[in-house]
Amino acid sequence: MKRLTRDQIAARVAKDIPEGTYVNLGIGLPTMVGNHLPKEREIFLHSENGLLGMGPAPAAGEEDEDLINAGKQPVTLLTGGAYFHHADSFAMMRGGHLDICVLGAFQVSARGDLANWHTGAPDAIPAVGGAMDLAVGAKQVFVMMEHQTKSGESKIVAECTYPLTGIACVNRIFTDLAVIDVTPQGLVVREMIDDMSFDELQRITGVPLTYIPN
Repeated sequence: MKRLTRDQIAARVAKDIPEGTYVNLGIGLPTMVGNHLPKEREIFLHSENGLLGMGPAPAAGEEDEDLINAGKQPVTLLTGGAYFHHADSFAMMRGGHLDICVLGAFQVSARGDLANWHTGAPDAIPAVGGAMDLAVGAKQVFVMMEHQTKSGESKIVAECTYPLTGIACVNRIFTDLAVIDVTPQGLVVREMIDDMSFDELQRITGVPLTYIPN
């Protein structure tokens, strides 16, 4: 069984972002999604530090140290893009003006609770930051993550054991094994990687799943 790479997960997320949407790509894995959005598809990428119209990562040697995303990574700005105050950026996030946000996660519960900022590790970040605003403010929340921890535990759980970022906020989960929708009827598997059976995915995940392919 060959799992998807992180780059392949990002490419899969990009396929589900439609034309004309305003999208925030969170810190970490989600930033890779921008490199897979087709140039012919007009999508407006937002960064919480005050950017709208963000482009893909710059080529090596063409980085602008004054142009970074919320994760402090160099980015580009497309024609018509804008810079603005941090407060205006959060007003966009909290006011429901973003169609989709893509976030990483430590855990997602069966009802769509999100835990993505703290694991209890002593060197973890001290506060939730803008992820909470994104989780409750965006019209749809996509999560991209590896299906299991390094120790083999499922990151999709019955109840989150880490501090929550948002309650019942996740709409779709993209992992290295599957694409799963969070619905009022439970977790619905839409896609699985090649050579994986539904029974095997169910065993690895633990929480109840239903298979209704696209």
